[in-house]
Formats: sequence, structure tokens, C-alpha cells
Amino acid sequence: MKYGTLANTGIQVSRIAFGCSSYGSKDWMPWTLSEEQAQDHYRRAFEVGFTFFDTADSYSSGLSEEILGRAVKRYAGGRDQVVIATKVFFATGTDANQRGLSRKHIRHAIDDSLRRLGTDYVDLYQIHRLDPLTPCEEILEGLDAVVRAGKALHIGASSMHAFQFAKLQALAHANGLTKFVTMQNKYNLLYREEEREMIPLCLDQGVGVIPYSPLARGLLAGSRRDNTERSRVVKDFSRPEDDAVIDRVFAAAQARGCKPAQVALAWLLHNPAVTAPILGATKLHHIDDAVAALDIQFTDQELDTLEEAYRPQQVQHDRNEQLQSGQTAAAELKRLFRRSAGR
Repeated sequence: MKYGTLANTGIQVSRIAFGCSSYGSKDWMPWTLSEEQAQDHYRRAFEVGFTFFDTADSYSSGLSEEILGRAVKRYAGGRDQVVIATKVFFATGTDANQRGLSRKHIRHAIDDSLRRLGTDYVDLYQIHRLDPLTPCEEILEGLDAVVRAGKALHIGASSMHAFQFAKLQALAHANGLTKFVTMQNKYNLLYREEEREMIPLCLDQGVGVIPYSPLARGLLAGSRRDNTERSRVVKDFSRPEDDAVIDRVFAAAQARGCKPAQVALAWLLHNPAVTAPILGATKLHHIDDAVAALDIQFTDQELDTLEEAYRPQQVQHDRNEQLQSGQTAAAELKRLFRRSAGR
């Protein structure tokens, strides 16, 4: 394993983060592994040197956090040897206040996460999405209270427009509140729209990027490329233009005698804005394959070859996330706008 600094915090983390959404309950996602199945994965992750673990209170309704907490106690040398990141925003219950980023929900959500993780603090507390129904000032005050209480060391954000992130950072700075140190966004060889504004912003501001979906839901690993039922469910990356990018990845892997997934991860690791891509391992060999990607060094020509086939596209939004938050929020915003306009 190799290590680097988490943005400008001084905290050292593994150059690949271990994603914990893969472990929990199949009632949440059909590909999720049970806690028993996850044991070999966590054991191996600690053996090869993973120290950075990413989860969320919404993954398997909190079970992912519980499994991670127990794995840390079983396999880590101590709490000080791991960096734990979790998230808040999506619904954790049926009550109207068990979701979003109100100060009330943040206050209860962090306590629930700490209880499930079996720790008294997290290293990184991230907003899973930006809540359009809660004022930015209240969101920042709620997160700042978590940090001041010692329940989180730092805060991070995920999946928003660059102007929204810049606004949050400016408000935090102007009001003496805790600023975000990381951005967790969708970024891979098949989806590079973050290069337009968000990644340059993060580079300029010293914010660490921790991309999710680094393998484009398995397409860049080759596991879902054929016209199978599994490949047809990958809606995010279904453009005909994507095939040319995948061809370049496969050609690079063949030339180097490695796996396509390793090429895709190594490409991300060459970006100076990227702190650690988030690995979602559902098979044991995924862990060793990811670590091997750390040793791949591309030439400028190889990077150009991988990148030149990409064609710009619209900003993506995960369907399940729209159903959980976006559609409801959009309808509420439209109602408020029309009411204020007298219509």
C-alpha cells in the first residue's frame, strides 16, 4: 500500500479508500454481501494496508456502519490506526426529520453513526448530498457543531455543482465555521464532467477529491461489457461513445500485462487532485488488484491515449438518488417559487 495526505489536514491515508457500501443487507442492494461474507474482505484489507474506510448511515440502513465498526475492533491494531469516513443526508427512518441536513437531523445522525461504528468520533463527516430545503448557513452551523463537540475531526461534501460548493466554502470562511476538506464525486474514465469546474476548484482550494464509482460500475473492469442482463442495468454508462474509451482501457491493460480495472484506477491516481479513489470490492481478488494499480506509472502518451476518446456529456444523477431526494425537493422548490410569485 502507498499513503498520502488527506487534503491539507495532515492525516495520512491509504491512496485507495475501502468502500463499505458492499457489505450489509441484500434487502438494500442485491449485490450486497453479508457480514459473514465480508470478514475475509476486511481481514485482507487490513493485511495489505488499507487505512481509509468510507461508509454512510444510509448504506443498508446503518448496517454497513455496524459491520465496519466490528471489523475495526477485530482486525485493526487500534482506532488511531484507521481513518473512518461516514455520511449524512438520506433517510434513516420514516419520520420527516430523519433525513436531510437540518441541524436537528445532523445532531441525531452523528450520534447514531457513532453508536453503530462503536467509536466516539469519525475522522471525516460528509454530507451525502446538498439539501435544497435547508439554508446553507444552517447546514454549516450543524456540521460545525459536530466538529466543535469533537464528534468529527473534519467535514467533507459529495456530488454537487461547483458553484454550490464554492458558496458553502465562502460562507464557512466568512462566518468562522468549519470548511470542507474533501469532495466525494463520481469520476472515472467514462465520466469526466467533474474536470470542467469541480476538480479545478478543489485543486485551487486544497480540497482532496475521493472519487466514487472509479470503475464505472464495473464496466471499466470488463465484468459487464457483454450484452447481458447485468450490463443492461448499468444505466449511467450506456452511451455508444463509451465503447471507444473501454477499448483504450483494455488495450492499455493488454500492453502492460495487467487488468483493465488496474488501468482505470491508476489513471485516477495520476490526477494530482485525487487523494484516494473509493474501491467497492465484492470479490476478494478486487482488493489485491486495486493495490497492484498503485505501481502503474503511465507515460504522457499513454495518458493521452486513454483520455482522447472521451466525449462530453450531460451531468449524471443516480436514479435511486433522484427518487429519494431530488424529485421531492424539486417539487417542493417549484411549489415555493410559484407561491412567492403569486401563482
